[in-house]
Amino acid sequence: MNYRELGNTGMKVSEVSFGTWAIGGSWGHTNDEDSLKAMDYAISSEGVNFFDTADVYGDGHSEELLAKATKGKEDQIYIATKFCRQGDIQSPENYSYETVKRYCEDSLRRLGREAIDLYQIHCPATEILRDGQVFDVLDTLKKEGKVRNYGVSVETVEEGLICLEHPNVSSLQVIFNMFRQKPLEALFPQAASKKVGILVRLPLASGLLTGKYQKGHVFEEDDHRNFNENGEAFNVGETFAGLGFNKGVELSDQLKWIADGRPSMASAALRWIMDQPEVTCVIPGFRNERQIEQNLQSLDTRPFSQEELERIRSFYDSDVKQFIRGAY
Repeated sequence: MNYRELGNTGMKVSEVSFGTWAIGGSWGHTNDEDSLKAMDYAISSEGVNFFDTADVYGDGHSEELLAKATKGKEDQIYIATKFCRQGDIQSPENYSYETVKRYCEDSLRRLGREAIDLYQIHCPATEILRDGQVFDVLDTLKKEGKVRNYGVSVETVEEGLICLEHPNVSSLQVIFNMFRQKPLEALFPQAASKKVGILVRLPLASGLLTGKYQKGHVFEEDDHRNFNENGEAFNVGETFAGLGFNKGVELSDQLKWIADGRPSMASAALRWIMDQPEVTCVIPGFRNERQIEQNLQSLDTRPFSQEELERIRSFYDSDVKQFIRGAY
């Protein structure tokens, strides 16, 4: 495992780390025993030392699972969690000191920790970021010792650039993959210039970049890929990169060549992200040990040649970006 500095936090995190949305809920059937076994394997056998979660993943269930998985290893394993989506993300009251402190203390209780390594605002309304008072609240929690560092999970490049205006923001979490390359243009260079870390979520575009799906596939009823394809529940970009499932399958079929000479399409897609110099780490999801193993294959995957990189960029420009829906 290789480790990279997360912005100016002093934390060195595994370049392949993991998100816990899937084991908390809204990705179909999960099994806690499988989830705990997978995390133990990632930590004990593969050197993974960073996990991303949120208070709304299974109404706190993923935080509770992380507490079990990291018990006795709290000083070795970094945890990032998120807040604000339990309330009205448009309301300033949702970001008041009293409200955020309550969210924070609830997460600390579930995580079994005295301080949160990285506390992130969870895709708030753009106006909340523009107003900026929530950053003062986070500064206060940091002074109180409840939060060691803080960052923001954003939906758009514009939101990311607003966050970069605040000097104590240590990280940005963004949707970035071969289907969503816009952050490369302005956001990543500016983040790097300010020593702000980049955490990449949904690197496989909700599974499209594994190449395993065919048009017409039906997802489980409680899987957000079933009920949020068109943004019915939250930002459409969080599901299938905003492309819609059938269009995404069509486009992923055209990208299957990236697996040539590499372990899999998924490992190739992750390798491409990790080779962007501004990226701190990629945080794919998982539900079992096998998925951990498959994602970690990216560590030994052959990088892309300059010709291949140009082909991927050209494909995005000519065939993909005009089909992306939602805020970006």
